[in-house]
Amino acid sequence: MGNDSLIAKGMAPQQRILFPPEKICMDWQQRQRAGAGLHNLGNTCFLNSVLQCLTYTAPLANYLLSREHSQSCRQQDFCMMCVMEAHVNKVLHSSVSAIQPSAVINVLTRIGEDFQLGRQEDAHEFLHYTVDAMQRACLSGSSELDMSSQATTIIHQIFGGFLRSRVTCLSCRAVSNSYEAFLDVPLDIKAASSVTAALEDFVKPEQLDGENCSKCSKCDKMVAASKRFTVHCAPKVLTVCLKRFEGCTGRKISKVVEYPEYLDLRPHMSQTAGERLLYTLYAVLVHHGDSCHAGHYFCYTKASNGLWYKMNDMAVNGCGIETVLRQQAYLLFYVSNVIQINIYEPRHAGEDPGVRGCRQQEDPFIWTCRQQAAPGVRLPEEEVTDGAADVEGKNLKGGQGGL
Repeated sequence: MGNDSLIAKGMAPQQRILFPPEKICMDWQQRQRAGAGLHNLGNTCFLNSVLQCLTYTAPLANYLLSREHSQSCRQQDFCMMCVMEAHVNKVLHSSVSAIQPSAVINVLTRIGEDFQLGRQEDAHEFLHYTVDAMQRACLSGSSELDMSSQATTIIHQIFGGFLRSRVTCLSCRAVSNSYEAFLDVPLDIKAASSVTAALEDFVKPEQLDGENCSKCSKCDKMVAASKRFTVHCAPKVLTVCLKRFEGCTGRKISKVVEYPEYLDLRPHMSQTAGERLLYTLYAVLVHHGDSCHAGHYFCYTKASNGLWYKMNDMAVNGCGIETVLRQQAYLLFYVSNVIQINIYEPRHAGEDPGVRGCRQQEDPFIWTCRQQAAPGVRLPEEEVTDGAADVEGKNLKGGQGGL
């Protein structure tokens, strides 16, 4: 994390597994109504709404509620995992209706040095820096590890996925693949009226010609090509960012963009064949206003009791899914309906690396994504598989939405 240009061409098997994937609990271990609201301490609605969305991210909350991290943490200074552990436990165990998010406010400039208390900040940017800080905390003392090992923290295993960029030469049809990690999927909504349509645009092939020609290693020259992004390894928690703010002006795109309660990511994967890859909506972050420099943030979250609540700073009120689905969403949070455990295992001899492996042909390992129904989630019979979908792990990438 933290390197904007980290894209792997090949990756050796991890040296260490930092957090056992089988210990990630996708279903709530404790069931209760929504916890406390958060006091606004002066333009902190961006922070409050992001913290509430993270608090109701079941696999993260389960781990933080166990206090496992703080019991073994050796960091003497700032640790974002300890901060979040204290915050989530305070919110969900509080006997009062609202608390001050002081644990996070006190370290705001440690999360991002450009953040200033009292100034309106972008919620998406704060989410990125917060998750990045949690990842760094999980890597404390392990920063010298190879990148594939760094992808085995609990944070990357929950939020991280991988995109494949496939460039196809239009002259000789040679194919070149590269892979990069992502924290969320940013969707252009200018020409889309729904998240499904925006995802279709996201994976639509782009023509590379003129000044944008690509170098083909087979033709040994600059050629016209097509480039296509697909989701190669789906995350356990999928965060979708609707790009509502324009470039330098920050002017908001206020159009209605429909989003579903249940999302099938399979049509947007590198391998579209197979069972549906279903996600369930559990949080919606909303911006009210005309630009990213002003306005107000609030959110809707589904608590562990399965009910939806509107969280507007200190106010926490129940609501129905119909209300949730009618909002001018900025960030959407979906949780996978299947357990996905990313592990390295040998690739079969003679297998085509362009189909099943994203590393070089001599690399005998691939990421395998084991899928099974998550506890408490019942899938239609045709959606449960005993097989394995092969995906490949690649280096972490920073920048907007990158791990």
